[in-house]
Amino acid sequence: MATESKKSEKDRSVEDRLRTLFELQSILSEIDRIKILRGELPNEVKDLEDNIARFNTRIEKYQEEIAALKKDIATKNGEISERQAKIARYKEQQDNVRNNREFDFLNKEIEFEGLEIQLAEKKIREATAAREAKEAEIVKTKEELADGEHILDEKRAELAAIVSETKAEEENLRARALELEPIIDPYTLAAFKRIRKNARNGLGIVTVQRNACGGCFNRIPSQRQLEIKMHKKIIVCEYCGRIMIDAKLAGIEEEVVEAPVTKRRSSRAKAEK
Repeated sequence: MATESKKSEKDRSVEDRLRTLFELQSILSEIDRIKILRGELPNEVKDLEDNIARFNTRIEKYQEEIAALKKDIATKNGEISERQAKIARYKEQQDNVRNNREFDFLNKEIEFEGLEIQLAEKKIREATAAREAKEAEIVKTKEELADGEHILDEKRAELAAIVSETKAEEENLRARALELEPIIDPYTLAAFKRIRKNARNGLGIVTVQRNACGGCFNRIPSQRQLEIKMHKKIIVCEYCGRIMIDAKLAGIEEEVVEAPVTKRRSSRAKAEK
């Protein structure tokens, strides 16, 4: 008698675990439904925020490059001023040369400084053009940034509206889920979460309906169905790995597969024919 009582207690434990697991699955499925209701809005908001961060980074980079170009231009202008001062001194010295050799030497120095000035002016023009191009890019990027921020504000408002509508419901569901989890043994709960994570539709436990697994819809052998209804142990689908529970224990109406009706002619009708 003691053995039978212990066995009965074990059976009830499996039954309770299955019933609690199915209740937990129902709650988590409702949370999933709320997430689907929100759709891709959280991802869209995240993408828009990332784009805005990229725009700001791009603007900062352009501003740094413009500052460097302005510094180069200022440096080149300083070089030009110095070389112009040298040219002026060389010309003064030409007025006081003692021979043609000194005059030619100073003349070559003047030519050299003049070429360096031309090169510096060329670099200034290139740097100025690059600076103007980057300034134009900043204007363009700021316009894109303003558009992105406007769209982001709209998406945030849309998401906030949906979240506010479903927040209380989701919080209640999550609280109920947290209350159920300690009732389930850690091993079964961990297995359920692992199965649910890998399942495409988030179902870790499913009912047997129309003699098939409610997750992958593969047919379950009659002997296997009988074992599921006995609640002796937790049984998983051999095809998809989901935990299976009979419809009665889950508290839902079982779908009955009706046998096809075959019309037979009576022997009298055959005889008459």
